[in-house]
Amino acid sequence: MKQSSRDQAEGKLHEVKGKVKEKVGRATNNPNLEDEGTEEKVAGKVQKKVGQVERVFEK
Repeated sequence: MKQSSRDQAEGKLHEVKGKVKEKVGRATNNPNLEDEGTEEKVAGKVQKKVGQVERVFEK
């Protein structure tokens, strides 16, 4: 698997995990978990974008 595809897949995984943590933190009234989820979601979006940029430069 190319690095760009791997970055996109891992980014999406982190994005989804972050959304889940965010919602669980909100539901359980746990601001720390909610913040952790937000951070992971943003990191996932960044990693996904890095994969997209890498794919452009591979061509």
